[in-house]
Amino acid sequence: MKEQYTLGKFVIELFMIILAVLFFFPLYLTFVNGFKKYNEVMASTASLPESFQFSNFVTVWHQIHFPGVFANSLIITVASVMGILLISSAAAYQLVRSPGIVSHVIFLVILSSLVIPFQSMMIPLVKVAKDFHLINSLYGMILMYLGFGTPLALFLYHGFVKGIPIELEEAATIDGSSTVGVFFRILLPLLAPITTTIAILHTLWIWNDFLLPFIMLSAKANQTIPLATYVYFGEYTNQWHLALAALTLAIVPIIIFFLVMQRYIIQGITAGAVKG
Repeated sequence: MKEQYTLGKFVIELFMIILAVLFFFPLYLTFVNGFKKYNEVMASTASLPESFQFSNFVTVWHQIHFPGVFANSLIITVASVMGILLISSAAAYQLVRSPGIVSHVIFLVILSSLVIPFQSMMIPLVKVAKDFHLINSLYGMILMYLGFGTPLALFLYHGFVKGIPIELEEAATIDGSSTVGVFFRILLPLLAPITTTIAILHTLWIWNDFLLPFIMLSAKANQTIPLATYVYFGEYTNQWHLALAALTLAIVPIIIFFLVMQRYIIQGITAGAVKG
């Protein structure tokens, strides 16, 4: 029997459509205004451009040296996410498979860092980074993202590892596999859903982050895309048409990545939450 289409379902669908439009609208404004002249942006932000100004993108490409800042963002994002995935998955595996007061305390201490506001750590972080020569370096940014991103990833992995039967690991050990072999050959493939989810969440965060690069990267050669785009916002004038063109170039790769990987988000988060 076909399920009846009720008024309640119509209201829910209408609400979801309105919500989708609200979320899509800022993206629409970014794309549309990136193709306008400055005076068109000031006159009406929501209207379509009179003529598409592809010259905005050419100007941005050369002014902010887009290939270079894109490479910086890509290196920092990929290296940070890969490091977060490896460290947090291995740590979660060890903490779950070594139950006891020590593992429990370590897990709570790492998890407690999630409630500390980043703004409260900015000044000490800059001082420590300066002492260890991490200012104006890509590897310094990667190390910091590893520190800030691992707690959340560890929390998600911790809940997921609990749901994996330990008998699988015991069987592999009996067959002669080492602990490292069990982790890479047995556990990691089973962690694929939550690994994909963590990779998506941290990629979106690191790629779009502005504040940490702003306080750590002053040299133009090491700037990321969000930081390089800031050049179009001045004290007295804002070049909105160029800034939005730069933002459009910045978000296209991440949108493509998100569209390819989005089907894993709900699956991974739900599985991790239930098993936690």
